[in-house]
Formats: sequence, structure tokens, C-alpha cells
Amino acid sequence: MTPSRDLPLAEAFRISLAAPDDFDGWRDAARRMICADVSPDRVTWESPADQSADLFSRGNGRLPSPLVDAPQPRASRDFLQLAQSVILHSDTERFSLLYRTLWRLQSLPRLMEDKADSDVRRMEDFARQVRRDIHKMRAFVRFRILESGTGEHYVAWFEPEHHILRANAGFFTRRFTAMRWSILTPRGTLHWDGEALQEGPPATRADAPSGDPVEALWRGYFASIFNPARLKVGAMLKEMPRKYWKNMPEAALIPDLIAGAQAREAQMVKAGEQSFGERPPNLDAIGAAIQACRRCEIGCNGTRAVMGEGPVAGPLMIVGEQPGDTEEAQGRPFVGPAGQLLRTHLETAGIADNQAYVTNAVKHFKFVAQGKRRLHQTPTAREIDMCRWWLESERMLVQPRLVLALGASAARSLLGKTVSVQKVRGQPHVLDDGSELWITTHPSYLLRLPEQSRAAEEVKFANDLRTVATRLSEL
Repeated sequence: MTPSRDLPLAEAFRISLAAPDDFDGWRDAARRMICADVSPDRVTWESPADQSADLFSRGNGRLPSPLVDAPQPRASRDFLQLAQSVILHSDTERFSLLYRTLWRLQSLPRLMEDKADSDVRRMEDFARQVRRDIHKMRAFVRFRILESGTGEHYVAWFEPEHHILRANAGFFTRRFTAMRWSILTPRGTLHWDGEALQEGPPATRADAPSGDPVEALWRGYFASIFNPARLKVGAMLKEMPRKYWKNMPEAALIPDLIAGAQAREAQMVKAGEQSFGERPPNLDAIGAAIQACRRCEIGCNGTRAVMGEGPVAGPLMIVGEQPGDTEEAQGRPFVGPAGQLLRTHLETAGIADNQAYVTNAVKHFKFVAQGKRRLHQTPTAREIDMCRWWLESERMLVQPRLVLALGASAARSLLGKTVSVQKVRGQPHVLDDGSELWITTHPSYLLRLPEQSRAAEEVKFANDLRTVATRLSEL
């Protein structure tokens, strides 16, 4: 029997929210529709900023009446917390996504625990993008001063990707309470007079000032603190994408600072290599001299300097970062947990103790006290460069044919520049004295890794040591 074409369609609803970030309005409407047993396919959502709704979608603007004895809607805390971020996203499907997930929660109360579910994954992805946009606004808003009859007024222009303006209002009122300021965006504006916050309509870039006298001072400060030794262009662009540069006065300096970074880094290294006098004639003399070295802050922290040890004129020199807590206490390099792991791998690779002279790029232990514990701190580029003179003195006396650098700090002390260990490992680098440098990770890095990823990194580490062992046999 063929169904009649005159059967009525289930009633549909078109819900208009007061604002694109109207969470309270969405929640109230969603609760009402759940209680009325309205399925997600019967609801169309829209807000003033989202004008892409289907022109042919059906529905009226009234809310349905709840069913008699309808149970209260079920929503987990995880869902509600995530939903408050998701609703700030610019995707016009966010309201439908939230209602569909809420509808499914009524029969699947533990749905939010299923990280493989497509709706849950999409909600988490939206929330992550919103959090990132909130962070970028806080980091990259730049106020410019406007003089007026009532005093100084600070104005900033920002282009958020999502509806985060009101969500960020509290941060700026707390951070700049004493200032009179306005933040202009294409999605709306905020105005703070020192006492009350007001919202305004969307603005254009032409509404914002293009500069002020303070910017020259800010650019000078930014140039002075730019550290070429710490420059990682990829990481910088990930944290500060180019699209934000046009609103940041210091960004105009970045291309030239990047271009001149290598030359400035070489100058820093040279400054750190200032002569300590004549080179010590033997390793014992170096050991005595580093105990008295106070050329950097680490040497002044009251710890005992740790000298390298191993065969003079050995074929291999192994350079780590710095002595740790155990090494400083015993006065010997690589006797702590990382050293034990290194020696185990060296033995497996076929490298005997009498083949390797072991030392560190920095001779004193840099730490921060936490109760009775001393927690390792990474030495700065300047501290590494300052201590490089001692390491070169050791190399001149040991004269290794191969040098193995463990980690980025050790690599810098030998190359005079910062490199990415993962990019340069597994390939030889010829040093100025003709010896061959190989670079791998520091064993302490392996110890810090979670169990599931440590095994793979240990395989890479073991392969690097086997390559060094092979090269030793060939030279």
C-alpha cells in the first residue's frame, strides 16, 4: 500500500538567538526542545552574526510546549563546560552540533567519554580553536594612544577568528583597569572608561589609529631583547602567525632581525669566548682552574665544578650538557641515572670505557631549589658560550678523532650555534680541528619521556651510538 502524500510533516522550528555567543539563550531553548522530544533534524538555529542559514529551511520562531511528565534533560558537566567554548566558534553549525550532542546524551549519558565519537571530537576541536584565539587576542592586542580633551585614550584593533570578544572582556578590564581604552574588531567593540564596560557595533581598520609616538620606544625595546641564539623561526611563526603582524609595531623589525640573527649570534659567541689567559697545559690544570671560575652566574652558585674524565688521547670524546645533582655531589661526570643509561647503551654498541673521554659543555650544576631537592635548569646560550673555552681546552689535549654531542646544549658548545638535534642527528659534521662531530639526544631526555614513546626514542639513540661505534672502527 502506497503511503499518502498528504501525511503532515513533523513540525519544524527555527530558533533565533540574541547573539552569536548567546549560550544562555541556546541552553534555554535546547532544554525546552528536549522536553518536547524535538529531534535535531527538526531544528534550525541562527544568530545575528550567522546569516548563512538555509533559505529553504522550514520552521517557525516559537518554542514547543514540553511533553507532560517529560524528564529533565540530562547534560554532563564535561558537556556544559565544553559547550561554553564551542558556542564561541565561528562555524554556523556549532548550535546544531551542540543540540545534536545534547540529544544523544539523553540515551548515551557517557557519550562525552567516547573520544572517538565524531561529534565529541568536533566539539573538542572547536573548543581548542576558540581557546587559541582567546590566547592570541590577549597576546597580540596592541593599544595606541589617542590624545583628547578628556585625557589619554588607548585604542586597539584586532581581528578575532571567532566570537571571543565578550569572553575576553573580563581579562582586559582586570589587566588595564586604570586605563581608558577601546578594542575595535570586525565582530564588535568594547569600551572601558575606568568604571564601566560598554559594547559597540563592529568597526573597520580605518576606525583605529595607525601609530603613536610610543611605538618607536617599543620597537627599540623589542630589538634590544631579541635573542638570535634562541631563534626558532618555525616555532615563532606557529606562536605568532604572520596575520597578526600588521597590528604589532614591533613586527616590522622581525624580517631584518631574522636575517641578521646568524651574524649577531656569532658576535655573542665571540663575546663569550673572551680569553681566560693561557691555555692550561694539562687536564689536571683545567680541573683546578674550573673550580675557581666565576665568569658566569652558574660558577657563582656555590656548587663544585665537575671535570671530564677518561683516557688522554682517546679516540672519542662524549660531551653532555652539565653535571647533575649526583655528579656534583660525587665530583664525576655521568654517574647519575642518565649516565648509567648512557654507559649501558655504550656497552651494547661496543664502545668500551677506555675509548671515551666524557665531559660536559658547562662545568657547574645549574639548578633551582625546591625544598631539599635541586632541580636541573637548562643553561643559557651565553653560559654555554662562556664555558666553551674550557671545553676547547679539553679537546686540544685529548685530540679525539670523533666527538659525540648529547643534546642541543652540547651541540652548541661545539658548533657555536644552536641547532635542532632531531634535524642534524645521524650525520657527520667536521669541526675546525678536523675531528668528526655526531649529535644525538641526551639520555636524560629519554628518562623524561612517557613509557609509550620512550622505547622508540631509545631505538634511535641506540642506532646513533652504533653508527659512532662503526665510525670509530673505520678511522
